[in-house]
Amino acid sequence: MVKIKHIEMETHAPKIHFFNLTDEIKKWIKEIHLTNGTITVQSEHTTCAIFMEEYVHDEDEKGHDFLQIDLNRGLRRLFPDETEFNDYYFYPGPVHLNRPGRTPLNDLSVCLNGPAHLKATLLGASQTFVVENGELQTGKFGSVYFVDFDYQRPRQRKCVLCAIGE
Repeated sequence: MVKIKHIEMETHAPKIHFFNLTDEIKKWIKEIHLTNGTITVQSEHTTCAIFMEEYVHDEDEKGHDFLQIDLNRGLRRLFPDETEFNDYYFYPGPVHLNRPGRTPLNDLSVCLNGPAHLKATLLGASQTFVVENGELQTGKFGSVYFVDFDYQRPRQRKCVLCAIGE
């Protein structure tokens, strides 16, 4: 059996967005009657990543999970925010910026998302999880997250689930 499901999410600027997909994945496993196999979760976007982490239940006053805050701080040390053109990054270069129809909203500042691309590259665009006896094998505390590191503008984001098994 091979089954595919698309999940859509909406982001709002200026914020890095984390979406916990765990409950939706577990519900889908039950709906498709997947007993044993794998589920791959893949982003369709180059500034987004998929990863597994514990949901820690502690949040700041804005509702941000403490591990997500720590992850953002650590990644910002590796890839500082891009605040102006050519301040630290080569990307986006003049050829990329000047392609016809490329610049969204006629605002070049929304293209200052080089760090988002690099963070997503580091974490990866997909993860594969084992399903055994109808249960997602993420351990007692593991949650599956989709993150969009591009905080420059609001967008519709998508990821794809692909289940293979019996």
